[in-house]
Amino acid sequence: MGTADSNLTPHAPASYANFYISNAHVIVPTYRDANDERTLGILRECFPDRSVIGLDSTGLIWGLGSFHCLTQQEPAEE
Repeated sequence: MGTADSNLTPHAPASYANFYISNAHVIVPTYRDANDERTLGILRECFPDRSVIGLDSTGLIWGLGSFHCLTQQEPAEE
């Protein structure tokens, strides 16, 4: 992480790898950082058939996760 947002320290668990892939989209956490656009560009190259969307996660990251973590599976009831 860079230093674009003084609220995020090097100790914040902010990671661009915590993106979520759906059938038509890739939802990518962004952090008000200079690397946001670079990351979105790289992921657009990796997923040319999906829309890559960056969403600000600076508030969400303090819950120790982001979009991929939020979408984890729930076990089916027996």
